Amino acid sequence: MHKLLSMNTAAFKPLTYIYQPAPGATRTLLLLHGTGGDERDLLPLAAHFGIGFNVLSVRGNVQEGGMPRFFRRLGMGVFDEADVVFRTHELADFLSKVAEQERFDLTQLIAVGYSNGANIAGGLLMLYPGLLAGAVLWRPMQPLVQEVPLVVAPQPAPVYFAAGQHDPTVRPAATEVYAALLVQAGYQLTRHDALAGHNLTQADLEGAVVWMTKNFPAG
Repeated sequence: MHKLLSMNTAAFKPLTYIYQPAPGATRTLLLLHGTGGDERDLLPLAAHFGIGFNVLSVRGNVQEGGMPRFFRRLGMGVFDEADVVFRTHELADFLSKVAEQERFDLTQLIAVGYSNGANIAGGLLMLYPGLLAGAVLWRPMQPLVQEVPLVVAPQPAPVYFAAGQHDPTVRPAATEVYAALLVQAGYQLTRHDALAGHNLTQADLEGAVVWMTKNFPAG
């Protein structure tokens, strides 16, 4: 967590979370909800990945009109990138502490994020390459575009990248740039372009389950 040394960690706040341990599990799913969701939203979906995972589901610390988010935005599809950086560091700091508290292996953490949750997971991929063992990104947008960090993944961590072909919140060209950035950084990208908008579909879930089974088999 060397990247935290330049941050004022005293300003960080803990995140509300639910932790569900699984007997004998070595890997942990990190569930990251979309705008207006909370730590309970993705729990039903986690069950589809099987019983061999611990589950850590967290709630974003930012409020937008009473709706929880993981970082602030300036408008639809326009992120407050300074807050993206701060909240990504805050989340990484929280993860290191909760892993020790709940006694799970931080090196075996797989993010599963939808929309805003996928974007904070993207913040971890960009600012903390090597922290996540893998990630499911449902309807992602590139979280940092004004000052893109030099990202070099120390290991080719697998990433499931599920964009919506008719998603009104992100330009197709921006999706292509983001996907290419992750590949260039060394991530092992599996691309799924859903015949959908920003909404999550059954096909998105089924594709992610197949991807998870292939990349993180039980046992």
